[in-house]
Amino acid sequence: MELYDTLSRTIRTLQPHDGHTFKMYCCGPTVYGRAHIGNFRTFILQDLLRRVLTTSGIQVLHLRNITDVDDKTIRQAIETGQPLKTITDHWTKLFHEDALALNLLPPHIEASAVAHIPQQIDFIRKLLEKKHAYITPDHSVYFRVASFPQYGRLSRLDQRQILTQTLIESDEYQRENAADFALWKARKPEDGPYYWPSPWGEGRPGWHIECSAMACYHLGETIDLHAGGEDLIFPHHENEIAQSECCTGKTFALHWFHTAHLLVEGQKMSKSLGNLYTLEDIKARGYSPNETRYLLLSAHYRQPLNFTWDALHAARCALERLAEFAESIPAPDDLGPQTCSEFGRFTSAWQALQSDLNTPSALGLIFTTLKQIPKPISAPDQQGFVALCRCLGIDPWSQKKSDSNDKLTIPDEVCAIAEKRWQARLQKDWATADKMRQQLLDMGWKVQDDKDRYTLIPITKLVK
Repeated sequence: MELYDTLSRTIRTLQPHDGHTFKMYCCGPTVYGRAHIGNFRTFILQDLLRRVLTTSGIQVLHLRNITDVDDKTIRQAIETGQPLKTITDHWTKLFHEDALALNLLPPHIEASAVAHIPQQIDFIRKLLEKKHAYITPDHSVYFRVASFPQYGRLSRLDQRQILTQTLIESDEYQRENAADFALWKARKPEDGPYYWPSPWGEGRPGWHIECSAMACYHLGETIDLHAGGEDLIFPHHENEIAQSECCTGKTFALHWFHTAHLLVEGQKMSKSLGNLYTLEDIKARGYSPNETRYLLLSAHYRQPLNFTWDALHAARCALERLAEFAESIPAPDDLGPQTCSEFGRFTSAWQALQSDLNTPSALGLIFTTLKQIPKPISAPDQQGFVALCRCLGIDPWSQKKSDSNDKLTIPDEVCAIAEKRWQARLQKDWATADKMRQQLLDMGWKVQDDKDRYTLIPITKLVK
């Protein structure tokens, strides 16, 4: 399997460096509120990566962390008067429920930051011994960025940009240099009872050290892949590289996998705009987690996905078309990934997933292939379809049909032309795409393109 690496800016082949188990660390949620669909886009694509690796025959060890101590969780505990553990357990439980509904595979290891404070203290101690960190007068500990000349190579920021970004993220603790970051934050009155003892004073770990310590403790000093949203590239992942490699003297992660952000109706998600949707919000609109997962998979992971309600309706229609095909195939007992080497006529769709997780191409090829398969469906074609559903984590067998007034019935011939046009667009064959758009108009259908998909709209409906 091949995947783009953020650090080298190249597409590279994935393989376990120990020749046996592929070890991947995924930055998980900070549990101070319910995870939103932007968070889940990242988690679903990490889940997809794990499923494709497993289907390829690669054994995976997947670690995801839970950030249950930081400024936000502590602030909520203080403001509500509830114990920190009560707060974080509540939000963690809801996260697990949403993850299960979205068919996310549970990680093999789920590491709590609070449960690993001894490992974080030991990590900091080693950095102090090697002079990569220093203790401030208030008994905080900072990483000395100047001690790591390669700092900034992941984010490709120059020193001025690093300084500017760091000042934006600055806290109230003392430090020698503006670019240095906190490994241990000294106890402050506003932290209430949430502090721990350490050799340099009472306090709590900084956010960045948590991931490095847990990854090294469970997966080893060098891991095969580190994953997260693109918003974590700087400073979080940049800081992880610096502190980890200074501590161990070894490469921290051999591959960096980052997911582009999610837009909602073309805008950035925010509470102030009222577009910060959770899975519960989407279910309240009548859409299922299965449909939500399909939509969040539909755009390439390196491209922003524009979430719209029309796109979610299109995801429903797409799943219904898959469900019609799946009626002729026995439903699997579960949709966990399994090693598979035979995909029948769906081989090209499988190859698209292996090529940098190209989900838009894979989905387009699946629908194109559906038109080509005669009945009765052969065993290899059945196996390939089920294997792809396992990879994508979608369940067409459980997809409920929309009400007849809501469901858009599109002729097979129109669907076939629309899919071929979409493939032409993906290949930047604009002349063919324009020609097929006109064909669709002549047949009474308008194509509405988005960055990651298209919607077919009957012209009679437009002029009604």
